Amino acid sequence: MNLNLHRIISATTVAVVLGATLAACSGGADDTASQAGSGSSEHNGADTQFAQMMIVHHQGALEMAELAGQKAQDPDVQALAEGIAGAQQPEIDTITGWLEAWGEDTDGMAGMDHSGMDMEGMTQEEVMAHLETLEGAEFDASFLEHMIAHHEGAVTMSEAEVQDGANQDAIALAETIIEDQTAEIAEMEQLAGAVTP
Repeated sequence: MNLNLHRIISATTVAVVLGATLAACSGGADDTASQAGSGSSEHNGADTQFAQMMIVHHQGALEMAELAGQKAQDPDVQALAEGIAGAQQPEIDTITGWLEAWGEDTDGMAGMDHSGMDMEGMTQEEVMAHLETLEGAEFDASFLEHMIAHHEGAVTMSEAEVQDGANQDAIALAETIIEDQTAEIAEMEQLAGAVTP
């Protein structure tokens, strides 16, 4: 009887251990498949172009926002500029990390489509040179005008990424940029109506 009891216990133990092992293996396989499906290294040409262009685009916004932090007359314009500056650098760092993980050039812009990079027909360098010459309400009005156009370019690039990209992290960032910068465009349009050069 003791022998039979021992056999029952042994068989039960084996069954429990085997069941737990199979469950663990099954769960591990599912987790691995899930991770592979959303791996950060999965990307296509649209993701690379979006990331490379957005770094340059964000750097331009940073330059403009930092200048506005020094020269803006309206406190609301100054606060907006500080908010833009605070948001852009962390995104630049994140995007740079993606490009490095993908094995892509972090500053390779040669030969790329620069649509959306101009503001009211002016390049980044021309806008910065123009803003440097302005003071007071004139500066505020021109800064808002060009930053609205700058944000519209970012939204256009982000919409293309949502449509054509493959990397889920990049698509999620593009969706965030569309939402955040569309809201900032509306805020800047309101401020522009209140700023009188």
